[in-house]
Amino acid sequence: MPLLVMKFGGTSVADLDRIKNVARKVKREVERGYDVIVIVSAMSGKTNELVGWVESTSPLYDAREYDAVVSSGENVTAGLVALTLQEMDVPARSWQGWQVPINTTSTHASARFSSIPTENLNAKFAEGFKVAVVAGFQGVSPEGRITTLGRGGSDTTAVAFAAAFGAERCDIFTDVDGIYTTDPRITDKARKLDRIAFEEMLELASLGAKVLQTRSVELAMRFKVPLRVLSSFEDTDDSSGTLLCDEDEIMESKVVSGVAYSRDEAKVTLVTVEDSPGIAAAIFGPLSEAGVNVDMIVQNISEKAGDGSVTDMTFSCPINQVARARKAMEDAKAAGTIRYEDLSIDSDVAKVSVVGIGMRSHAGVAAIMFKALAKENVNIKVISTSEIKISVLIDRKYMELAVQALHDAFDLDKAG
Repeated sequence: MPLLVMKFGGTSVADLDRIKNVARKVKREVERGYDVIVIVSAMSGKTNELVGWVESTSPLYDAREYDAVVSSGENVTAGLVALTLQEMDVPARSWQGWQVPINTTSTHASARFSSIPTENLNAKFAEGFKVAVVAGFQGVSPEGRITTLGRGGSDTTAVAFAAAFGAERCDIFTDVDGIYTTDPRITDKARKLDRIAFEEMLELASLGAKVLQTRSVELAMRFKVPLRVLSSFEDTDDSSGTLLCDEDEIMESKVVSGVAYSRDEAKVTLVTVEDSPGIAAAIFGPLSEAGVNVDMIVQNISEKAGDGSVTDMTFSCPINQVARARKAMEDAKAAGTIRYEDLSIDSDVAKVSVVGIGMRSHAGVAAIMFKALAKENVNIKVISTSEIKISVLIDRKYMELAVQALHDAFDLDKAG
């Protein structure tokens, strides 16, 4: 029997009426001849409520108990979806992570999969059950404790199940009807893509597009899982949504496929750092140990020494990690690991990026991007590039203007 994995996010299961809508979509696939594994998130807002309870009870909480509490939201949803399907005469059963079992590492609140045995669920399908409703976002550690995978982990759960069970496809149902060339809230010219390459989506997800968790895209690309994003609030068919696939499955793509942005960025500069072998490791080692997610990096000869003996080192990081970055650098300076004259922080910046696999074989993308920004008098503070993306750091107040200008410059409102 062919098998589908269907994942429904928090807004899709926000109340009992929406859960009934989910059940109808699942029943439709059963009637088409599929066995179905349904991965569910907690009802909208529930995880935030549970996290709030934990933090109010114990500000310095035990991560194992945190996981025990916050994973319960998905358990409630799984049971309600299974009950609703049973009321529709669909043989369904709910499964918590430890019952599958979803085996993970022991890193609480950010665990990773180690294995998903298929025997238990396949035995139930063989008995005549048509739907397994699995609580997303959670698993079980080697010690037998409940673990969670980090926010957005239900997307990753869905892709992991599709890979483990050899599913025909993994459908991610959400509150948008697919992947767009950019955020439709910023420009009404944003266009829904029928297909997008895994690599492009991975870049877009890592650069700020919040439709899919980055780890879920990584897994789909690694295991070649056909992954589709579509709306749970619309009638859908096999052509709905956006399909993530290999590059060679896309007949012809534009040079640039999308424009992504991240509003919550900060620019940190160490002024007048000694320029010597090992200085980069001395700076970024402590930042890594402090859990600071460094992104763009630029090194310049300091204005205060023309002989190249000192340098200025600039990097970007999420704005909520600035305090940790500052402390890591001040501690390293106090320990004598690094020496610098000043620590300059600009918390009023944003990152804007263009992404496209077509950039591999086309020259001039950077020139078009920089010309479009210059035309709007948008000053670029930092530039970072890879094979299929160019990112710039700019003043946050120009972010929406920059996104709109780049969307127009690359004619992303037009297909083909």
